Amino acid sequence: MNADERTEQLRRLKLEAVQTGGPERIAARRRRGAGTARERILQLVDADTFVELDVFIEGAVTGHGKVNGRDVYVFSQDGEVLQRSLSEAFGAKLVKVIDLAMKNGAPLVGLYDCGSGTDAVASLGAYSELFFRNVMASGVVPQIAAVMGPCPGAGAYSPALADFTLMVKGSSLLYLGSPDGGAGAEHGEIAFEELGGARTHAEKSGVAHLAADDEEECLEMVRTLLSYLPGNNLDVSPRLAVSDPADRMDEELVTLGAVEPDETYDVRDIVEHVVDGGEFFEMSAWWAENLVTGFARLGGRAVGVIGNQPSKLGGRLDLDAAAKGARFVRFCDSFNIPLVTFVDTPGFVAGSAQEHAGVIRGAAKLMYAFCEATVPKLTLITHKAYGEGFEVMCSKHVRADFNFAWPAADITSVAPDGSLDRQDLGSPYEAAVAGHLDDVIEPVETRPRLIAALEACASKREGRPPKKHGNIPL
Repeated sequence: MNADERTEQLRRLKLEAVQTGGPERIAARRRRGAGTARERILQLVDADTFVELDVFIEGAVTGHGKVNGRDVYVFSQDGEVLQRSLSEAFGAKLVKVIDLAMKNGAPLVGLYDCGSGTDAVASLGAYSELFFRNVMASGVVPQIAAVMGPCPGAGAYSPALADFTLMVKGSSLLYLGSPDGGAGAEHGEIAFEELGGARTHAEKSGVAHLAADDEEECLEMVRTLLSYLPGNNLDVSPRLAVSDPADRMDEELVTLGAVEPDETYDVRDIVEHVVDGGEFFEMSAWWAENLVTGFARLGGRAVGVIGNQPSKLGGRLDLDAAAKGARFVRFCDSFNIPLVTFVDTPGFVAGSAQEHAGVIRGAAKLMYAFCEATVPKLTLITHKAYGEGFEVMCSKHVRADFNFAWPAADITSVAPDGSLDRQDLGSPYEAAVAGHLDDVIEPVETRPRLIAALEACASKREGRPPKKHGNIPL
């Protein structure tokens, strides 16, 4: 190491100590498994690719690097500094990196840690500028938020505005109102972890799409997620070379295709037997479990997968499942990721609880999202597709490009015990004759038929009426 390199190393070590509260605080963070702001970025990006920006403005580390060889912009909040002070310069530093991500068409990753000793509204202007940029970047570049520490109050807004939010069990916190008092606080005591921890948001609120056991796993999840995504809304996801043959027939699907209507099974078993290498990266796995969403590849192309889950509520949809599906569909459509839908549902959960909660509004969200989407859309009905369930799960009439069904599929306009006097579509063959399906396929040939269909519409271009934006029934 020459003199210039030693000088630079010393400068950075001093800066690290200033920006993270000194060596004692760094040691304390490491004892509890938490990295510094800069260490987290270096763990996320490919080795020797990180270029830091605005080094002498404290509160966050920002810059650009590569993940899996592709450009990414990143900021990492420094909770040790933010709990002591918050400056306008800090806000401008974050805004700058978001602007650069949009200008250069690269994903944005935010590593959030506001610190436990401050309310993030200490500088309303700084944070409001950040929120505005999050909204402007929405649908332009993918935004991933990895929450690595406490983010109370307004500090919770930015992660919630991202496309995907990841949290770390035992250390991440997102909440607007403190559990220990204040206007609007609930009666009784509730722990911070129960109020806004990773499990709460992954299982109850749906705010967190992924929950990791530690920071290392969280950052690896970010890397995996980025591998499925394009750089921006004018790009497409990278197509990978795969060893899994496109014409592979899978006999296990014969068994899965022969289950009785009242039998339960895991739709992920079907997905994993169809997609490349059986690799399925599920999102929001612990929330609204009656609908499965996630990313996979078919013939090397990234696809978004949506499937009814018969092992939960018999595959029936409800308010949360519809919202979960709608949000995922809209993300995929924003970033040119084809959609593959696996249908096995008797419709929506019945009863006053769901009706009063607004299940109609939820169903309208999912219908709106599928109708709005112009990416390639493939739909496979595996078993049940009844009434509103058939209609809302990307049917031919909401402009799916290819609709298939297995021979055992049961397709009717109402559930068998329904009382409405409407003409049934009948068997999948009758539905195909009526033009509601493109073909009835054997389960064993599902993978090659879906890959062929995806290839056929991979260059699809479909417009919608010009308008400022639609008004999705939120």
